[in-house]
Amino acid sequence: MTTTIPTAKAAAAPAPPPAAPARRRSASRRRSTPLTIAMLAALAYFLLPLFWLLVASTKSTQDLFNSFGLWFSRTPQLLTNIKETFTQDNGVFVHWLLNTVMYAVVSALGAALLAAAAGYGFAKFRFRGDRASFNLVLGAVMVPATALAIPTYLLFAEAGLVNTPWAIILPSLVNPFGLYLMRVYAQDAVPDSILEAARIDGAGEARIFFTIALRLLAPGLVTVLLFTLVATWNNYFLPLIMLNDPSLYPITVGLSSWAAQAQNGGAGASSDMLALVVTGSLISILPLVMAFLLLQRYWQSGLAAGGVKQ
Repeated sequence: MTTTIPTAKAAAAPAPPPAAPARRRSASRRRSTPLTIAMLAALAYFLLPLFWLLVASTKSTQDLFNSFGLWFSRTPQLLTNIKETFTQDNGVFVHWLLNTVMYAVVSALGAALLAAAAGYGFAKFRFRGDRASFNLVLGAVMVPATALAIPTYLLFAEAGLVNTPWAIILPSLVNPFGLYLMRVYAQDAVPDSILEAARIDGAGEARIFFTIALRLLAPGLVTVLLFTLVATWNNYFLPLIMLNDPSLYPITVGLSSWAAQAQNGGAGASSDMLALVVTGSLISILPLVMAFLLLQRYWQSGLAAGGVKQ
């Protein structure tokens, strides 16, 4: 009988390397306690005002001042506040809400379409003065909207558009940041080979844009649409100086007028007017929350692409 003696190399080969503990140690090293604390602080910073608004909407005006601000009172009355908000002043809050929806939706759709068309043009066409024009757009991004409110009012007063819905919609159609975002996104989202193939097949530039490019630009388009929607929905200063008719007010200016009545005790003011202002503020943010949740996957991908494409 022959006896085989295993060599040292053969005996050592089957031993597996301890990879799993190393991965666990690597994962534990990536955890950062200061970063976790910072993220929790940021989360509390953003969510605490929303929680306060939810809690305050369940209180009467007296409870707003006599109870703890970050917790519910003994007699919550959210449904009562909602009912009184919608019925106050013959239901003017509903009219303000519809005005805001109309201003925001029309402005967002128009601004997104114009930004997509202009960004696509800057990205895919070369013309005299294109660099200078795009640099002008970048400069316009730095100009705050409040600095343009008074000149815009003077121009619209000369055109006879003050105290009309166009005084809110037309300025909101201009979105320099949206144009910049769409230009950066269209640079790589729309391949030149597809455009050349469409031109060879005889398609015109307008047809190429609306049937091919616009579909490829959908994530960036939704991002610009949401940004403009939020900006127009929350706009306060421009409607304040442009509109004199309360029937044309958006929610921001309308709730401000209610708050002024509550403080000064003006005509139409009630004892719970301040509670109605808080409840109206809660109702006004719900459409924005729904819009972000429904379009979340589009605007996140569009924003990420606009941040990394060169």
